[in-house]
Amino acid sequence: MVKSVAVVGAGVSGLSSLKCCLDEGLEPTCFERSDDIGGLWRFTETAGDGKTRAYRSVMTNTSKEMSCYSDFPFQEEYSNYMNQAKFWEYLRTYTEHFDLLKYIRFRTTVCSVMKHPDFVTTGQWVVVTESEGNRETTVFDAVMICTGLFLNAFLPLESFPGIKKFQGQVLHSQEYRTPEDFRGKRILVIGTGNTGGDVAVELGRTAARVFLSTRSGTWVISRLSDDGYPLDLINTTRFRHLIRWLLPSAIWSRMVEKRLNKWFNHENYGLHVCKGWRQKPIVNDELPSSILCGTVTVKVKVKEFTETSAVFEDGTVEDVDVVLFATGYTSSFPFLEEPTRSICRKKIFLHKCVFPSNLEKSTLAVIGHIHLSGSILTATELQARWVTRVFKGLCEIPPSSTLMASAAKKEQLIKQILTSRKWTTSPTWTSSPGA
Repeated sequence: MVKSVAVVGAGVSGLSSLKCCLDEGLEPTCFERSDDIGGLWRFTETAGDGKTRAYRSVMTNTSKEMSCYSDFPFQEEYSNYMNQAKFWEYLRTYTEHFDLLKYIRFRTTVCSVMKHPDFVTTGQWVVVTESEGNRETTVFDAVMICTGLFLNAFLPLESFPGIKKFQGQVLHSQEYRTPEDFRGKRILVIGTGNTGGDVAVELGRTAARVFLSTRSGTWVISRLSDDGYPLDLINTTRFRHLIRWLLPSAIWSRMVEKRLNKWFNHENYGLHVCKGWRQKPIVNDELPSSILCGTVTVKVKVKEFTETSAVFEDGTVEDVDVVLFATGYTSSFPFLEEPTRSICRKKIFLHKCVFPSNLEKSTLAVIGHIHLSGSILTATELQARWVTRVFKGLCEIPPSSTLMASAAKKEQLIKQILTSRKWTTSPTWTSSPGA
């Protein structure tokens, strides 16, 4: 039976995993490479250390009523949507309330996670860590990887001809903290995810000009419902889920698009969505107003760069001083050995987006490696509950052979669909931490 568990990362997913391990009587040890909890929700003034941090002005995209841990509600005086500081304070209070700090080893980097020589029998893992230049090797009965989706910045420079000869500043949104450093400059933001929209709006208040380039448009929704209540609180109901399940997809699609265009006509604002309503919307209350007031100008896809300007596919040319890529992140598990590393990166081979399909023993799990329309807190808590019960032997999952066969079948089906529709795949641009 599993007793000792290594938890990699002390962000939202790691804190959930620690708490659930303790609930099941397991013995967790959490390794966090920074000096505090919170992961990307901990703000730092400086950037460039390769760690993803929230910018100071970021707001949660889900309301507190739909976001808290099940056994630790937000305080009543907290606003419905919270800024970075308030949300991080909630995580800190949660950690202190359940006395989780004593299980976390800060400034400790996980160098490798390898199968124990007796893995087929024991399911154990050999975890090598480094802290202040000292390496330590420990054997654990199980491992929970809680490094999240926002680990490695995705910077697709090869997709933008001429970017290497551009003489201005080029950076990823991972490096963005506050707008003061960009005062009076002409800025091009590439990517219309949540981060791209947020940064463009904020820079529009201080920069000389802000251009927001989009490949295929985006749906924009407000945090408020028609009656002024949080939108997710009103929309997330069993009745709406039932209606969506019963209606033909074409009818549901028209209903959603009509609803989304009721606030403002996306085509008139240059945000017409080519992929239909299935494209995940962004949450931004100020972007339509910023476009209407001219502080943000929407542009089509960039065709190429010159030394001082950007040339767009519609033939227009704009002089720019800064190019900010809000093009999201790619998943990475550098401490895992092959083929488990590749299996974890390929989500289709993660059983229920959690357990790698190729392992003889279900003693390694990936927590929080999912895209959601709701809160990551609630999702990671549910995942961690399930995982710890599997570790303890209270739940079972199918054998590796069954999982691999199922995943391979799904992969082949997806390839056939993409081929028949002549689609091409590209890295996912995941540009918002949300909440």
